[in-house]
Amino acid sequence: MLTRRQIRMLVHRHGREIIAHENMMIERRCYQHGAVTTFAHSIRVACLAVWMADRLRLWRRVDLRSLIRAALLHDYFLYDWHDWDNGEHRLHGFTHGRAALENAMRDFGDLNHVERDSIARHMFPLTPLPPRYIEGYLVTMADKVSATRETLSPDRFSKQPKAPGRGVAVRRPALPSAAARNRRG
Repeated sequence: MLTRRQIRMLVHRHGREIIAHENMMIERRCYQHGAVTTFAHSIRVACLAVWMADRLRLWRRVDLRSLIRAALLHDYFLYDWHDWDNGEHRLHGFTHGRAALENAMRDFGDLNHVERDSIARHMFPLTPLPPRYIEGYLVTMADKVSATRETLSPDRFSKQPKAPGRGVAVRRPALPSAAARNRRG
């Protein structure tokens, strides 16, 4: 079984081109679930999808490179869906897979059929068609598990506020921990 370090190394080896791309800076500034950026969420989904493939012993059936690339690009929609936009992203949960695929095809045109299908259909059952490939199911499951953990995490309330009109996070002082508050009485 792979260790966390080995999984991270695999994700960085097979996803280096994607992780280093200039548009990933947009993902680093946009929040996905709670206090987690879209970039951090995508890395988590990639690591979890590899972990699932390893624990389920699917190595003979899974294209590791396609799995990692699809996981890193599954939310490559390049906008902050929390920002008001006159309702344009109101159906984000239903439509962002297609937007992510279009952006990924523009920036990484060499996507294979497994990667394209996994990105477009990762929101099943919100999208009507399920993934066609095992890699797509792994991305879908990893996305659901990660999104649930990120949304229900107590840390979801600690995201950094954006600077007015800039779309970037501003540092704010950390709140005292529960232990520190209890000591004060």
